[in-house]
Amino acid sequence: MAYLTLAGAILSEVLATTAMKYSDGFSKLWPSVCTGVGYVFAFVLLAQALKSMSVGTAYAIWAGAGTALIAAIGMVFLGESTSALKILGVLLVIAGVVVLNLGGAH
Repeated sequence: MAYLTLAGAILSEVLATTAMKYSDGFSKLWPSVCTGVGYVFAFVLLAQALKSMSVGTAYAIWAGAGTALIAAIGMVFLGESTSALKILGVLLVIAGVVVLNLGGAH
């Protein structure tokens, strides 16, 4: 259940960050509201996940998955540049999260 809660936190954070892109520096009301609500919801869910997960594991997954998803959204949907090096960087972030999780398994 903790991983499902963490997945919700990641999704909320990704949606909030995407909304922030459309807020135009918080000058547009609804994207700005979505950003604020999304981040609050993300932190509430992350806090719930931390009740039964170690902080290092939870944060590594949250930050790594969020970073990888936002980079992919930027490249696929927002017209940001894509290069082999950028894709390699995203894959390295994902690999780092996997290694941290494997290191924490008992």
